[in-house]
Amino acid sequence: MNMKHALPDGYPTSARTTDRTAIDDNPRMTSKKPTSKVTTKSVGKRVNKAPAESPAESPAESSVDAGQAPTDEPTQPDGFASLGLDERLLTTIGALGYEEPTPIQREAIPPLLAGRDLLAEAPTGTGKTAAFALPTLQRITIGQAGPGSTSALVLVPTRELAMQVAEALHTYGRGLGARVLPVYGGQPISQQLRGLRGGVDIVVATPGRAVDHLKRGSLRFDEVQVAILDEADEMLDMGFAEDLDTILSATPEARQTALFSATISPTITRIAKRHLREPVRVTVRAETRSADGGALVRQIAYVVRRSDKLAALCRILDVEDPTSALVFARTRGEVDNLAEALSARGHDAGALHGGLAQEGRDRMMGRFRDGSLDVLVATDVAARGLDIDHVSHVVNYDVPSDPDQYVHRIGRTGRAGREGTAITLVEPREHRQLRNIEQATHAKLQIAHLPTVADLRERRTEILRANLREALLENEFDRFRGVVEPLADEFDLVDIALAAISLIEGAGATDADVVELASPPLIMPAPARPVRPGPARGPGGPVGPGGPGGRFVPGGRPVPGRPGQSVDRPGSGGPWVRLFVGGGRRDNLRPGDLVGAITNEAGVPGSVIGAIRIDEAFSLVDVQASVADPVIRALRGATIRGRKLPVRIDG
Repeated sequence: MNMKHALPDGYPTSARTTDRTAIDDNPRMTSKKPTSKVTTKSVGKRVNKAPAESPAESPAESSVDAGQAPTDEPTQPDGFASLGLDERLLTTIGALGYEEPTPIQREAIPPLLAGRDLLAEAPTGTGKTAAFALPTLQRITIGQAGPGSTSALVLVPTRELAMQVAEALHTYGRGLGARVLPVYGGQPISQQLRGLRGGVDIVVATPGRAVDHLKRGSLRFDEVQVAILDEADEMLDMGFAEDLDTILSATPEARQTALFSATISPTITRIAKRHLREPVRVTVRAETRSADGGALVRQIAYVVRRSDKLAALCRILDVEDPTSALVFARTRGEVDNLAEALSARGHDAGALHGGLAQEGRDRMMGRFRDGSLDVLVATDVAARGLDIDHVSHVVNYDVPSDPDQYVHRIGRTGRAGREGTAITLVEPREHRQLRNIEQATHAKLQIAHLPTVADLRERRTEILRANLREALLENEFDRFRGVVEPLADEFDLVDIALAAISLIEGAGATDADVVELASPPLIMPAPARPVRPGPARGPGGPVGPGGPGGRFVPGGRPVPGRPGQSVDRPGSGGPWVRLFVGGGRRDNLRPGDLVGAITNEAGVPGSVIGAIRIDEAFSLVDVQASVADPVIRALRGATIRGRKLPVRIDG
């Protein structure tokens, strides 16, 4: 099979969305001279960038002539050769095994080579590093930078990303003899001072350390020809806006500037207008479909009660069996607790957060990178700059409050054309956050049921069968022959194998593996309805006439019908079902106890609860039919008044 390779973190060019326009109203514009024409190739079409006539006019529109094949133009070279790159760079790219540029590389490299400023919106994992690294290496004069200065400056949000970008630049520029130096906090500054003393072609720096060197006078920016802002949105989120202004203000006005960001917020747009001159605007959407039409990143949400989250996470990981999973949590304490709990349940899990020393963070990321860890639990801040292609699963232990944060997280799986899975654990009342994410990503998240005990057993059986097959093929088990042969005289060989498998299965099982986990419904906002006079509602539920032995509905309206009868009430949103609960007045059971147990354990609102009748030995509760099953499961697992009570549909 002849496979075309793309530069790291890219997607095939067969499915993409790109948009190229110019940004107007830029205070750095010095004339109304028309911009140069930029022409790029696209699959099945040619996109021509119209010239911008005036800074006061609206952005130039892209014109698309679909399906028109050129008749008298000479045949253009394919792949990277068509982008105008230096032969030495093409040789390096070919030696690395890359043949086909990714969408962001195809769209960004030509205008950057032409000297244009660029504002690029592209998700994490689309090959942005090569998109700016290759033209930067070609445009600067290698070896020209004087002592304490640099010809190109790349700003990144984190130490980890600085090291990765510097390594990529060094690899691509090896044939040109480029000198590349990463500059970041957490490294002895004396080492950086020695590197800067003789001048550097390209400095890759975090904003804070770049400002430190600027104030020391150990690094000057007056010779910068090209400035790159990578992951600009992340830098702003981390509070580097003032540092970015300080750094860019110290560079020549005539420099070329490119800004890359996963999302373009109003703040990013303001920075672009302040520091970029007539930039070409490029927008690349990550491919969402694989070659066979399936989703490249499978996005799934599981609705789960907070009390079941850890058990649900463990079961999902057991069933999914990820190659490597990145689990996001909100706080350092939660990260530590999750990593410890996952390790106790047999996962090779590690924790990554800002509370770790830099050496510890480097060691943890190194283990995740080389596959020693199969699960890394991290905070968003600590995971910034983590650039690993083989992450098969991303798990949001909590729903991100910001949709952009969700986009950044799931961008760490499904990279370089691989398929990935993004899993989000959603509490029943988090429907608004989920809806915001769907609107931001233009994708519908699949709401799935939590894996059952049967699902878990079936998956473990599949894994065990595969492991046994692999062990049989390797034929490296002679040392156990002394265990099996004496038993073979007494027992059947198949029975011996079955007993061995049962011991293996039992060793990895926990009590949580035999408990069914409820998947409560996602609570959608109830439609507004007029308030009618009625009895007051107490904190435990509706309070009406008749005392604890009477029948109640919210609002104090009596409900018609006999026990066991499904009632369809006008304006109630559907049929209701009556549940039998095996506890009553002699168990000191009150309506508030049942309302509290249903709303808290099943995670449903009080509006789905209807009449409650408490008799001497049992109780009857009306609930909407749509939530009956999760309510039954939740109540069966709950302790009410110190007892576990039988619950079923009455009748």
